[in-house]
Amino acid sequence: HELEADVEPFRTILLGLFFMSVGMMVNLDAVAQQPLYVFTMALAVITTKALVIFLIGKAFGMEWRGALALGLLLSQGGEFGFVLFAQAQEALLIRPEAGSIFTAVVTLSMVSTPFLMMATRRMREAPITKETRDEPQPDGSNALIVGYGRFGQTVAQMLIAAEIEVTLIDTDVEMIDIADGFGAKVYFGDGTRIDLLRQAGAADAELIAFCIDGDQITEAFLHAVHQAFPRPQILVRAFDRRTMVALKDTPVRKIVREVMESAVVMARAALDALDVSLQDIDRAEAAYRSRDKERLTLQIQTGDITAARDRIFTQPSRS
Repeated sequence: HELEADVEPFRTILLGLFFMSVGMMVNLDAVAQQPLYVFTMALAVITTKALVIFLIGKAFGMEWRGALALGLLLSQGGEFGFVLFAQAQEALLIRPEAGSIFTAVVTLSMVSTPFLMMATRRMREAPITKETRDEPQPDGSNALIVGYGRFGQTVAQMLIAAEIEVTLIDTDVEMIDIADGFGAKVYFGDGTRIDLLRQAGAADAELIAFCIDGDQITEAFLHAVHQAFPRPQILVRAFDRRTMVALKDTPVRKIVREVMESAVVMARAALDALDVSLQDIDRAEAAYRSRDKERLTLQIQTGDITAARDRIFTQPSRS
């Protein structure tokens, strides 16, 4: 990275000098005499290269939009052609006028690339789906689960196993259809909208569990939910400890870090694979949980994610 940073200024200067020298070699009079030929040849280069690369992309299984984007992105003539034309001209293989025309053709094809990408943007973008499914309706469920991905599915199945009625909400149409194939009824809707939660019966529910990916749940939103629906307990899936610190003053029953428990399970499995005794595994887990809790408490109190560094288990560096 340091070498790249040191070389970058020289690379930019030399690249600029290269293109300046190429431009100075072009005989503009020769180009002006045959403008139609230059534009036609440039169009032929762009069309041929784009078509060939598009077909290669399709042959390798690319989706047609991606193959088209790749073809257009690489449709221009290469700058190495400038070097070849200059060498051919010096070796008297082509006339100076021909070299100027070829250089103009390559330059024009390179200039056209960003405009081609802008002109075909809508064609290359995947269409935004307008599909919807059944919107949630109040059905007397005790719990609302917003987000039926890999996290929300586990939460929902455990509640159902305990004979708790749940209402499932998600925005992913494809996932809703897949869940329907497994017998799970998932309603379509944005669970971060207060009006949709009200439509789903949040006012009469006893629990709202936000099991959404990423950092979509904010402190302001949780206060708004609690104000609109004071009855249900609120649970939140947190992306990491930074999210937990950010949501420290929210009226929620519990915030769960999404990978915490699964990581602890793997750590126990790793210790077991290393023939560590069950007693020592339990001791290691208890020590980690204790320190992690202390660290998280201090981070929440101070609002500083770097607080309590000394509570992290670290291995001394080996000299």
